Amino acid sequence: MFDRFRSSADGDPDVDYAAARERMVDTVAHRIDDDRVLEALEAVPRHEFVPPDRRGDAYADRPLPIGDGQTISAPHMVAVMADRLDLEPGDEVLEIGTGCGYHAAVTAEIVGPEHVYSVEYGEELAEQARERLADAGYGEVSVRVGDGRNGWPEHAPYDAAYFTCATRELPDPVVEQARPGGRILAPVGTSHQTLVQADKRADGSLERTEHGGVRFVQMRG
Repeated sequence: MFDRFRSSADGDPDVDYAAARERMVDTVAHRIDDDRVLEALEAVPRHEFVPPDRRGDAYADRPLPIGDGQTISAPHMVAVMADRLDLEPGDEVLEIGTGCGYHAAVTAEIVGPEHVYSVEYGEELAEQARERLADAGYGEVSVRVGDGRNGWPEHAPYDAAYFTCATRELPDPVVEQARPGGRILAPVGTSHQTLVQADKRADGSLERTEHGGVRFVQMRG
């Protein structure tokens, strides 16, 4: 974990967000093996990443709309994905689908914000995410507008890459940008989606494992 300023100026002064966040962590803890993931969930002010009219539900364990047809994932899914990636401080991480910036902030708590690179298709969402990340103390997370299928080659290779949106298949550029020994995690499919983990072997091939059915918005582009 790292030191930073956390803003709560936009929160409802009548709501104890810290207590709500603790209850949220308690709700998902049984799914998670890595205590660092739970510490990251407890550190990130999720209410600052959702629209003001949704803040009363910010710590409920369910997805919420964030505008532009997109959602913020349920806390348990963010936690499960971070747990499966088995991240270490200093790992270089590529995120496909910035959305509101919350998932990137959780990742940043584990690896450090300067090691998180996120690609968002929607320009307005990307700009809003940058502002929210900066306000919450994660301004060193890098966010760019683009088609996530192309990854972000300038900062490759990555120790891990993950998708916050469903993809029909793992895009070749993202696979190529993962280093040997690196991990890719994505919801794969259309109407039926499966959380797929792909570990990259030394020869560049992938060892795939499946981790249950999921439901994410489809990747755009």
